[in-house]
Amino acid sequence: MILDFLDGRVARLTRTQSAFGAEYDSLSDMVCFGAAPALVIYEWALKDLGRFGWIAAFVYCAGAALRLARFNTNIDVVDKRFFQGLPSPAAAALVAGFLWLASDNKIPVDAYGMPWVAAFLTLYAGITMVSNVPFYSFKDINMRRSVPFAVILLIVLGFVLVSSDPPIVLFLLFVAYGLSGYAHWLWKKRKPQQPAQLQ
Repeated sequence: MILDFLDGRVARLTRTQSAFGAEYDSLSDMVCFGAAPALVIYEWALKDLGRFGWIAAFVYCAGAALRLARFNTNIDVVDKRFFQGLPSPAAAALVAGFLWLASDNKIPVDAYGMPWVAAFLTLYAGITMVSNVPFYSFKDINMRRSVPFAVILLIVLGFVLVSSDPPIVLFLLFVAYGLSGYAHWLWKKRKPQQPAQLQ
């Protein structure tokens, strides 16, 4: 995820961006954020659900492929402040973060209905990737401008919080981001109340 965040910026800084690089980046994203999470979550939990398990993994993998194809075709026509649908790295973080959380806390895969929770998360991530729900992209943050001291303090506190228990804190952050698009969408859909008319 870190390298995926940096590769485009490095290419632009070094003036080495190309159409080949853009296509190769999408292929890499499909393997890292599409096929790999689907295969790992299937082998860990979904295979115990039979047909429903592989359907959930397939929906996730197909969603990642469609998400990346749509991103490439809409890159010049959408609002750069928001992604159209859940970005594939965030979807992969949601699925892999759940597995990491369960593994770190030594929760057996057959306990607490874990396969069904994994299937729900996998389907949610796959379907949300191809939705039209807007997710904030953080691309309008200008790191070249001076940053207020309060922001630096929040970043430091964030690192301290994550280091206290990385699996739990990061998974909660992934879940919060995975829900943020729907929260923003519902907030935008909310109609302003009409003033009552006087008789």
